[in-house]
Amino acid sequence: MSAPARRHARGLGLEAEFFARLYLRATGWKVLAASYRAPGGEIDIVARRRDMVAFVEVKARATRDGALLAIDTQKQRRISRAARHWLVRNAAHQNCNFRGDAILVTPWRLPERVDGAFALDL
Repeated sequence: MSAPARRHARGLGLEAEFFARLYLRATGWKVLAASYRAPGGEIDIVARRRDMVAFVEVKARATRDGALLAIDTQKQRRISRAARHWLVRNAAHQNCNFRGDAILVTPWRLPERVDGAFALDL
């Protein structure tokens, strides 16, 4: 992928994450972290509602299936690694339930939340 294409894709991804955060807030979630980076991994959004903490991967693709398939095994491992890192640094949330969710962003549709879209290795 060329440098301009990478920049364009990154811009679309950041826009999708912005809309995903708005969607989460509108549906009663508190965003605890965004674009959380840790050694060996990254989490797009960490959000909490009641006793559930969701580590959310946001995927913007042309189709729903394409977005869901983009969260492959390697991506899940990287999210899990970052989630473990986040939990060590945010001990106040240790007694919560944890879930790996996805928000899928496709053209001309509202974002789609998929609860438990992938397993976390915590």
